[in-house]
Amino acid sequence: MELLRIDCLGKPLRLVGALAGWQQLFWDEQLVSQKNASAENEGVFTHRFSMLAKADGANENKTELEQAITVEFEVDVHWEPFSLAYRLILNQEVVDAGTRTTQEISRQVPSVTGEFKQNTSKIGLMSLAFKLLKSAKVIKVILAGATLAAYSYLFSFQFAIALIACLVIHEWGHIRAMKYFGMKTKGIYLIPFFGGLALSEDKINTRWQDVVISIMGPSFGLLLCLGFIGAFWLTGNPFFAGLATFNAFINLFNLLPIVPLDGGHIVKSICFSSSTRFSFALMIAASALGIYACYRLQLYFMVFFLSVGSVEILMEWRYRKLSLLLPLDRYGQIFSALWYVATIAALILVIWYCAATGDTVLGMPLRILQN
Repeated sequence: MELLRIDCLGKPLRLVGALAGWQQLFWDEQLVSQKNASAENEGVFTHRFSMLAKADGANENKTELEQAITVEFEVDVHWEPFSLAYRLILNQEVVDAGTRTTQEISRQVPSVTGEFKQNTSKIGLMSLAFKLLKSAKVIKVILAGATLAAYSYLFSFQFAIALIACLVIHEWGHIRAMKYFGMKTKGIYLIPFFGGLALSEDKINTRWQDVVISIMGPSFGLLLCLGFIGAFWLTGNPFFAGLATFNAFINLFNLLPIVPLDGGHIVKSICFSSSTRFSFALMIAASALGIYACYRLQLYFMVFFLSVGSVEILMEWRYRKLSLLLPLDRYGQIFSALWYVATIAALILVIWYCAATGDTVLGMPLRILQN
């Protein structure tokens, strides 16, 4: 991930690094210094390199002078919790110093490296790609129409409209989170039989971004469920209870701890943000507790997928330091875990409440969880 970008002699100086300890320093988009991954993955690192810079002045022939400059870039980085302090030293003189916070990295604009050079042999392909980009709205409309037709065939036209609204609200939650972090979005795409997809043009930089963007979809879905429950109380129409039930089931499925589902991103971000053995043991205990609780509640569907997701995360634990995402601090881990568990519990309660009305259709999601 890009940890820092400052100006050095009129050109960008960028520091890129990862939790494993490796660092790369680029000046004017050229690699000038590198630190390899090691067990000592935090603390003070010093990058040194030399350059020739043109100096103002003239000799007898009025030619430009070149001055040798020694650059030292000191970085004091700590990962849990994250903190970064730096000093830029030119010829043993400190010319810049400062700090870097998690919030600044979360909201940084991705740097663009290199320039685009047009190739005349690819003009036709470029023109076609441009036309496809211009027709993105048309693609969205076609996919939305196909989704409406598919759900109308399976259920009814009225229920299909409401179900699409549920999917759009879920994906809109992801979009709102992306925009909160200053990311450019491409919009929402509805995919028949698979749900929806919210796309962004930018990549995430931190585990906190991954958690918030992932969980905001189910959180918006939960709010919509509560709205449907309120409409059911006011009107007594079981149609609203049905929407609440199936919307809760869709969002609950998305929270399963399996990548690429939302829950998989959330759980991995929480678990992979700590490197201690205590955290590893706590992760195993939390997984076992969740599986046992679902078993006692006879939610065997959840037991199966929780087991699969836990095994997947445990197997990837050893590679967590290779990630380029800034980890969560201890407060972020606790807050994210509570938000995740509370959202799951609330969605299960919605399903349980609607199933208790005695309606056969409304009890179907609960039977699926228990089957």
